Amino acid sequence: MAAPEPGTRGAEPFLPPEVQDEALRCVRCGFCLQSCPTYRQTGIETASPRGRIAVILALAEGRLSPGPEAAGPLDLCLGCRACEVACPSGIRYGWLLESARAALEPAVAPRRPWPVRLGRRLGFALVARPRWLRGLAALLAATQKTGLLRAAAALLPRHLREMALALPPAPTPALRRQWRRLLEPLPGGQGWRIPAVGTRRYRVGFFPGCVMDALFLSVNLATVRVLAATGCEVVIPAGAGCCGALHVHAGLREEGIALARQNAAAFARVGPLDAVIQNAGGCGAHVQEYGRLLAGTPEAEAGAALARLSRDLSRWLVEVGLGAARLGPVPGKVTYQPSCHLENGQGVRAEPRQLLRAIPGLELVEMADADRCCGSAGIYNLTQPAMAMALLDEKMARVRATGAETVVVTNPGCHLQMLAGVHRAGLAGRVRVRHLAEVLAGALAAGNGAGA
Repeated sequence: MAAPEPGTRGAEPFLPPEVQDEALRCVRCGFCLQSCPTYRQTGIETASPRGRIAVILALAEGRLSPGPEAAGPLDLCLGCRACEVACPSGIRYGWLLESARAALEPAVAPRRPWPVRLGRRLGFALVARPRWLRGLAALLAATQKTGLLRAAAALLPRHLREMALALPPAPTPALRRQWRRLLEPLPGGQGWRIPAVGTRRYRVGFFPGCVMDALFLSVNLATVRVLAATGCEVVIPAGAGCCGALHVHAGLREEGIALARQNAAAFARVGPLDAVIQNAGGCGAHVQEYGRLLAGTPEAEAGAALARLSRDLSRWLVEVGLGAARLGPVPGKVTYQPSCHLENGQGVRAEPRQLLRAIPGLELVEMADADRCCGSAGIYNLTQPAMAMALLDEKMARVRATGAETVVVTNPGCHLQMLAGVHRAGLAGRVRVRHLAEVLAGALAAGNGAGA
């Protein structure tokens, strides 16, 4: 029997030809090297975007067998996509990484230790099921209230202990009731709406997310209040949930596509929208890829429409203004920790800063190298703790240098990581971590515009 062609597994290519074509566009110029957090930490070529593209090309051409040797360099990548901004050739590195991880997953998954396999299976199943995740959040609230979490955390490795002790208070039943009181049912069980305050200017959808809904419900509450205060009727479709970014980034492409199809169909059912608002940088960047991700599925058109409508909260507010709402004074000194996917994936850089500078009494102090990844990167801080904590320590030194009382974030992963960083750096009680939506809601309330 004839041997298969290089880069094939039997009759099927190991990687699609378009992936190989994209990898071949890398001219190895090295502009990406200093933008890469893992290369700056290690100085190792295979820990750089250029080196990882070489690994992907070797897989595509059959010079490297799928397995741990190929997966190791790719697993160490944060997927922050800073290299895409630096690349003069415009290589879609994030897409290359996702494609290679998806192709490697069948070969690598059976070789993982069984606790890792079990943890991945449970974790990805949880985030895809909102009710399960809310149940887990309720259990977390109980352990926080009784002190059981603190006792259990003492048994964990240091980085997990710090993350557990730094978790925000889980949503209480009272907060859940407050959220439900805001919601008015849409006809036919299509979802819920929050009416605009005063004259309606726009009708927008809102993506509740998975971690945001379960752990950061207060941020979602602040987001819809900001939108309503600025003249938006807010629509939340029934069936909208996890965007699937965590799954696709981890190589679980089919699971991610299933979630994307579910979300695309849910938003298509609620009628015309002026925009679909996100308050999570990573989720927003992923939803904006739905057109590509869902190509060839029955939801392709709905996915492409949802991708076109997707806007980060900050970009939307800068685009359309605050309407009749006014920002009141919020005294204090803040620094801004950008979400990598908000900046590198969505291209949203100036807008959060513009909104913060518009708040009377608020002083924005930029930290050095603010655009460098904090080390969260989805589940990276769980799977690659040494690198994640090294990057976090670097980040916290820059936070400390600003003298800020508050770190403002725009993504749940960054939020959790910075909370852990505050605890790790001994800044608990002196530095807070708040989402931009919470800061804006407070300013609108102070200006008598939010009704919060």
